[in-house]
Amino acid sequence: MSNTDISNFWDKTFPESTRATHQKVQFHNRYGITLTGDLYTPREVPNTQLPAIAVCGPFGAVKEQVSGLYAQTLAERGFITLAFDPSFTGESGGQPRFVASPDINVEDFSAAVDFLSTQDSTDKHRIGILGICGWGGFALSAATNDPRIKATVTATMYDMSRVNAKGYFDGEDSPEQRHQKRQALAKQRTVEYLKGKYELAGGVIDPLPKDAPQFVKDYYAYYKTDRGYHPRSLNSNEGWNTTSTLPFLNLPILTYIEEIRSAVMLVHGDQAHSYYFSEDAYKLLQGKNKKLLTVPNASHCDLYDNTNKIPFDEIEAFFSLALV
Repeated sequence: MSNTDISNFWDKTFPESTRATHQKVQFHNRYGITLTGDLYTPREVPNTQLPAIAVCGPFGAVKEQVSGLYAQTLAERGFITLAFDPSFTGESGGQPRFVASPDINVEDFSAAVDFLSTQDSTDKHRIGILGICGWGGFALSAATNDPRIKATVTATMYDMSRVNAKGYFDGEDSPEQRHQKRQALAKQRTVEYLKGKYELAGGVIDPLPKDAPQFVKDYYAYYKTDRGYHPRSLNSNEGWNTTSTLPFLNLPILTYIEEIRSAVMLVHGDQAHSYYFSEDAYKLLQGKNKKLLTVPNASHCDLYDNTNKIPFDEIEAFFSLALV
């Protein structure tokens, strides 16, 4: 991707704010991949450097969807925010396309911190991150490894390593089941190498089966309808490369989160199928500056775009207190 490939044309799934401005920016991670983001700034900017927050997620989404909504809303509340596309997706660079990597996905957050820490308008000593869905897990991993991150919020968090290695609710947690997954993925690698082409796993299932679990129906209601569909979103279209699952079977991302020394708040709906990810992560976190904020009567996807349920007041207060 080059600067000629991006524009400031508004193509988000949410309305443009009159209380914040936005501009497309590009930066690179330590693998040399160029990342593209939307930098949101409060319309009324004081003559002081502002705290900054990098935002990403959900897993398989793009910055024009959930992360952009969070970023714009927090910019309205006085923060410099950066919603960015992960490596290999959206308007960001990287080949082959649609690859997920535990290492590179965590690195993308630190690359966003690199960028924010060098902007004249931001205070490099007051930078936080916010990860949504699968990017909540990557955010915790980044906070573990990058002490420049002074505060971390996760919303409706997924541990992508755990769900891939053990299945939902750890229902596939056996060496034999993981071996079967590895065999299938290894076979797929051979097929793709011979073809010289990566196959896509498919995004959110469409058409929606009548007997689909409620959380799958919720995903469909967001990604496959006018509510949240975006042409660059993997979940809205053909999904990740099939073999993207492979590294998550072998590389747990939350191994050392008990060593995070900065402030962390986990936000999750009590009706979300994924709630146990935040519950268990919270048990591992240490210190007094850790919080699990449970949103009553909220599902997983309610925290994507339901502004009546997303606790922006609490998120703002947490970052305002932590980023001092």
